[in-house]
Amino acid sequence: MSELKVKNLRREFGSVVALEDMTFDVADGEFFCLLGPSSSGKTTTLRAISGLEELKEGEVRFDGQDVTRSPVQNRGMSMIFQTFALYPHMTVEANLAHPLRRDGVASDDIKKRVGEIAELLRVSHTLKRKTTTLSGGEQQRVAIGRAIVRRPRLLLLDEPLTNLDAKLRHEMRAEFKRLHRELGMTMVYATPDQLEALTMGERVGVIENGRVVAIGTPRDLYSMPNDLYVARMVGSPPINILSAATPDDGQVQLSFLKAPVHARSVLSGQDIAVGLRPQDIVLAEGGTAARARFPAKIHLTEPLGDVTIFDVAVQDVGLKMVLREEVAAQYSVGDEIEVAFDPSDLHFFDRGSGRRLGSG
Repeated sequence: MSELKVKNLRREFGSVVALEDMTFDVADGEFFCLLGPSSSGKTTTLRAISGLEELKEGEVRFDGQDVTRSPVQNRGMSMIFQTFALYPHMTVEANLAHPLRRDGVASDDIKKRVGEIAELLRVSHTLKRKTTTLSGGEQQRVAIGRAIVRRPRLLLLDEPLTNLDAKLRHEMRAEFKRLHRELGMTMVYATPDQLEALTMGERVGVIENGRVVAIGTPRDLYSMPNDLYVARMVGSPPINILSAATPDDGQVQLSFLKAPVHARSVLSGQDIAVGLRPQDIVLAEGGTAARARFPAKIHLTEPLGDVTIFDVAVQDVGLKMVLREEVAAQYSVGDEIEVAFDPSDLHFFDRGSGRRLGSG
């Protein structure tokens, strides 16, 4: 078993509180992602779990044991950092063997385990080369190998793909998922990139100001964000956030719609924000009578290959919508179009607290 429980962590740097009530659990064998912007506490959390940070409060339990005060080397964990941190004067083979030599593993066992890891990570052909001669992707694989050659029960990954180009990031996302499937290792992966978190994580914990504010599957966080911050963090392009009036209980009036839409949990006069995913806005066509329809003007197009993002304006409101490329190709900047959405796709939030009020 390799179950991790993080409870009420607090870490201070002088007057700055880096972690406050940081709490989450990771199941045995789970790929868990921590998603948050820069300086939200991701790295500090991983360092606290590994024992590299001294906590003011809180508890880290691994496999049912309290390891909060245990030395780093006794925790059965390994960590991969944002920088590869390889020894440039050593060969790939020596880099992979170094942790085992430090632990006093016999030479025959070292050779066997290095060979197994090199084959698993597809770097066997580089074993005799210096790490400075490797590509970025090969260096990352070696860094992974050095972390897992000791057979840790928990692998912590701190933004490991940040320094790679887009193509390599895509390849390495698939590589991490393959390794997780083949090794069955518990992994905690910290990233500011919601695409990485949603495509890799079995569950995702969203961090804001040193605490986890939401945990769920990628689908749940996308379709039912529990607050405005999470709604903005999850989804690409970002969710459209609109202002609205609340003339009566259960009624929301958007400025560009003639009739109000129904919202069960909204009260008259309540200050709310309304979220609408770009993917939920469509061209108004036959059979969309039940949808809310309105005219809009195309201000900008962002082709992405198979889809195109339209920035459209309706009255004084700007919206983003996503269309398949073969449909989007029929339109140009400046065109007037009629668009629609299903009111049930709206998300309602209290603007003051940010908490979710419900859906349409």
